Parts: sequence; structure tokens; C-alpha cells
Amino acid sequence: MYDPTSSSKKEMEELLSMGFSEDVASQALDAVASSSSTTSVSSVEAAADWILSRYPQSSPSPPNTSSQSNLRRFLLPKSDTKPCPSGPPPSKRAKSSSSLSPLSDRMRPTTLDHIIGQDHLLSPNSLLRSAVSRCRDGGGAGGPLPSLLLWGPPGSGKTSLARSLASSLPSHRFVPLSAVTATLSDLRRAIDDARRARSHTRTVLFIDEIHRFSKTQQDGLLPAIEDGSIIFLGATTENPSFHLTNPLLSRLRVLSLRPLDPQHVRSLLLRAVDDSDKGLQLSTNSPLSIDDDALDFLSLHCDGDARVALNSLEASAFLSINRSSRSGDTVTITAEDAKEAMQCKHLAYDRDGENHYNLISALHKSMRGSDADAAIYWLARMLEGGEQPLYIARRLVRFASEDVGLADIAALNLAVACYQACHFIGMPECDVCLAQCVVCTSQGHQSQWLFTKV
Repeated sequence: MYDPTSSSKKEMEELLSMGFSEDVASQALDAVASSSSTTSVSSVEAAADWILSRYPQSSPSPPNTSSQSNLRRFLLPKSDTKPCPSGPPPSKRAKSSSSLSPLSDRMRPTTLDHIIGQDHLLSPNSLLRSAVSRCRDGGGAGGPLPSLLLWGPPGSGKTSLARSLASSLPSHRFVPLSAVTATLSDLRRAIDDARRARSHTRTVLFIDEIHRFSKTQQDGLLPAIEDGSIIFLGATTENPSFHLTNPLLSRLRVLSLRPLDPQHVRSLLLRAVDDSDKGLQLSTNSPLSIDDDALDFLSLHCDGDARVALNSLEASAFLSINRSSRSGDTVTITAEDAKEAMQCKHLAYDRDGENHYNLISALHKSMRGSDADAAIYWLARMLEGGEQPLYIARRLVRFASEDVGLADIAALNLAVACYQACHFIGMPECDVCLAQCVVCTSQGHQSQWLFTKV
């Protein structure tokens, strides 16, 4: 007789879910339990097979020619019994895959006219505009674009500028590589392809993060650039004099990109909000607006990095939608959403790179100008970026003798004492010692200026 144990109850529920009656399911379970030939088959499958072989009318649908196919129809999940959809139409699939890209990638400019900022490189009489005009007027046979190295901080538009240049040149192939993943064989293959195609088209070879290439990989570019097989475009965030070989630099024109001004970042943010094809609406599927306070906060706290600003804007949009209780209405991104998305101000700094020397130079110039407030700002920025306090203390010792000198003979003693204090207690307690020394030596430099005037 059917035993209603916990496992048997589960088997009974599965049989009932297949559409069999309770009496028939109970008989099948009793028959399976008394049988010794079902050790290799589950009891539910054996019971369903027993029912189908004795009660064909119990099937919820007409039986197939094979009892095994009937059995599989009951045992397979419902999702598996339906044909797998082929997916959305191609246009919707493309839009869906595009929406997966970050906002900063979707909003990349595609032409030189769409680039915001870098006016010193894109003025009407600039090198880039003149080269593009010659190529267009000559149908691609005019003066070729020279090989260039784009040097600038992250988010300043190096990759966008390179792609826009290539798209502005008629009958040119654009071959992008990343020095992070490309090997010497990849580089040689791209150069060989460019030489084979040279008879009917020119090749623009773009290598991002070129400073990641070894000396051997950089030397592999020299013959192709020298004979004009490729038009080389490189992008780097590091000082080319430190990371690129002199033979390669002699074949390139180095163009320096600057961090974007707040008004330029503001224009980019507004473009992302208003663009219904690639902007925020593609990410959120909801109408959005942004207030002036949020625009000001994002444009001022991204440190001139358009990528940081746009990605923070996208995160702010999701926060504002989650905060809104009514769906379908236009959601406004507020300054609180922007602050929550950005968390803290983005400060570009590296202890061994270009920013290391730029910021210590800014600290020295502020102290020479007796601007204590500016000196404290640059000191705090270096410490917040992770600079070693002993390095700053050593520079202050030098400043006390070189810049202050005899105008305040106690400045050197103060700087040496500051260095010893930093050595004794370390960070974060020694920050006040550095601040005291910076302020006092700045005032001592003012005394020297008055002493020289007298």
C-alpha cells in the first residue's frame, strides 16, 4: 500500500503536477515500490512509465508513438518544452548591446567638430586641421598626416582625437592596438598588412598606452614610420621623455593635451543628458534632467577627466531613479545624487610620474610667492595622493636654504626639525608638522623679498 512518507509525498506531488489523478498516482507508486527492477531509474520516472503503459487515456495530451517521448514530455521543465526564442530583432539587439557600454564610451565624439576642449590643437590654423584639409583636398593624396604622439592625462580625449582624425581622412584604414595586450607579432602583422595595402590605401596605426611597449617593441615601429608604410598615432599618459626611446620620439610630433576645463566638462554632461540615442536615456530607459548644482559639482570635482564625469553622471542617474517613487515622470538628478555617485573628488597623482614633479613644483612656486593658502593646498593634495612625507620634508630643507636663506636664519632649523618630526612619528600625525613648516618658510621667503628690496 502507498506509504505517505516525506519522500513519497514529494513523488506524489510530482505525479499530480503531471496531470495524473491521485488514485492512479497511488497505484503507480505502490507498483514501483513492490518492483525490484527500478533500481537504476527514479521512482517518479518509473511510476510515470507504469501509468502510461497501463492507462494511455491518463495522458493530458494524445500519446506519442513512443512512451519514452511521452515520459520526457512530463519530466522536462516547462521552459525546456518551448522552442528557444531566436532573440529580439537585430535593431533591438544592437541597441541592447550598446546600452551595456559605459556612458563615457557611448558618448565618444566621432568627428573633429564634435570634440570639446583642446582648442590649442584644433584651431582652424592648427597642424591637425591643416593636415586633414590637405588630405581632403587632394583626395587622400595631398600632404599626409604626420605621425603623432598624443600625450595627456586620463580622460582628456586622446583616443577620441585619434579616432576622429582617422575618420576625417578619406581612403585610410584605421587599425587600433593596445600596448597592454598587443605583442610584437601583432605589431609586425599590422605593419605587413599595411605594406601590402599601401598601393591603394594608407593605414593609420593607433597604439593606445604606447608607454607600455618595451624598447624592442618600440624599435619595431621605426622602419615602418621611416618609410611611410604607416601613419602612426600613439597615446600615452606618461612623460614621453621617460618612457619612449629617443629614435622613436625623433620620428614623431608630440602633441600635449590638457585637462578639460569645467565649462567643457559641463558641455559634455549636457550633451549626454540631451542625447536620446546614446545618452543617459539609453542606460535608464527613463526621461531625465539635471539641475545646475549637480552639473557644477560634477564638472568641478572630476579634475578635468571627462570619463570620470560621464561615468559619475550615469551612476547619479541610477541613484535618482531609485530615489524617485513615481515611474514615467521626468527624474531630476540633484547635487546629492552626484555627491553620492562620486564619493570623493578625483585627484590625479602618481608618486613616480609626471604629476609627482608638477605638484612639488606648484608647492615651491606657491611658497616663493608667499601664498600660504596655496602652499597648504598643494601640500594636502600631495599627501592625499600618497606622497611620502619625508620627500616633502627634504624639499622644504632645500627651500629653507635656497629660497629663504639669510632673510630668516631660523628657517633651516625649522625645516630640519620638521624632517626629524616626520621621521619620528610618520603619517598621519606629521601632516601638521609639514603644514607648520610650509607656512613659516613661506613667510620667511616674504621676509627675504623685503630684505632684498631694502
